[in-house]
Amino acid sequence: MIARIFTAFICTLTVCACNSTNDTAGDAPVENDLASRAAEIAKQSIIVDTHIDVPYRLEEKWDDVSVATEDGDFDYPRAVTGGLNAPFMSIYTPASLEADGGSKDTAEKLIDMVYGIVESAPDKFAIATSPDQVESQFKSGLISLPLGMENGSPIEGDIANLQHFFDRGVRYITLAHSLSNHISDSSYDENHQWDGLSDFGEKVVMEMNRLGIMVDISHVSDAAFYDVMELSSAPAVASHSSARHFTPGFERNMSDDMIVELAKRGGVIMINFGSSFITEECQKYSEARSDSYDEYADSNSLEKSDELRNTFNASYADEHGPFPFADIKDVLDQFDHVVQLVGIDHVGIGSDYDGVGDSLPSGLKDVATYPNLIAGFLSRGYAEDDIKQILGLNLLRTWRAVEATAAELAGS
Repeated sequence: MIARIFTAFICTLTVCACNSTNDTAGDAPVENDLASRAAEIAKQSIIVDTHIDVPYRLEEKWDDVSVATEDGDFDYPRAVTGGLNAPFMSIYTPASLEADGGSKDTAEKLIDMVYGIVESAPDKFAIATSPDQVESQFKSGLISLPLGMENGSPIEGDIANLQHFFDRGVRYITLAHSLSNHISDSSYDENHQWDGLSDFGEKVVMEMNRLGIMVDISHVSDAAFYDVMELSSAPAVASHSSARHFTPGFERNMSDDMIVELAKRGGVIMINFGSSFITEECQKYSEARSDSYDEYADSNSLEKSDELRNTFNASYADEHGPFPFADIKDVLDQFDHVVQLVGIDHVGIGSDYDGVGDSLPSGLKDVATYPNLIAGFLSRGYAEDDIKQILGLNLLRTWRAVEATAAELAGS
């Protein structure tokens, strides 16, 4: 299986049609054929993207995503064009809310928003709480909106809140975000107060197993990841992470050893499309720019805001050069690396659309562009069945395994 992807012949075809820089009349039929096949595969397949930040985007600025929108990376027409069937709506709560209070209220508000989107356009969207519903709604021509909670802070130290959020439809929980919380240390936070999971965090993982909520290890520290691997009786997911192989020292991504351990236990890594997750050049530029922004705002006693950051980023580009966007080839390299490492069954899509700002790779700027990715897989020799595994079947299989674990625990 792996050999056919990495033969010397296939390696000569590493740039997909949408990124070709040597278009000739002779190449056009080949490129058109790839694009046509890719579009057909997108139409026929269940495409699951486990991380799309629509709710928080709409919290900041409302848009009716049931029709075409000028802003953002997601709306219904673009999702249909891209073949997207099951975008997990990220119920994101900022890390600062744990100290300030309000995490649970924020999560409730965003969940209400997603239900409102469905209620206002029931001919286009439907809530999904199981793989069976995703498949049924795909056959009915509806786009499923499963829910994933990004940051466990809304649990607010009450284990009963897991049952509450399960009942509201949440089917994965990212244990932490940009700061360590009462559940887990964060990969972004130097304060590793628990050296992994807290005692309460261990109880959270076990209760998630019991209920059938996927444990999401994106954002957590390496120590917390290994705590989850040791503790969880169900497979875990990385809902929007990429391979640290390409971004050395960036703990937010997963090391090869971690990817192997995740796969060994039946889990799946969902590749984040943000350029700083994809290449070392982008990651270092982003980190240096962010550090400079923080220093600028602090030294001038300025209140941080999106407007201030955008202004600063423009001046930073004037001085240091433009942001070095990744491209589809770089994203395909991520998938290739995971497939070569652990096989086709343990990788999927967690784009982070509407969550990584303007850092998306060329050719993958919004949810209409999944066929571009599929064309890239075809150009590298992936079989259509393998592509369908990546597009959605791997995540659905893992989700079902989590459900099966919950059923076993209920019967024990």
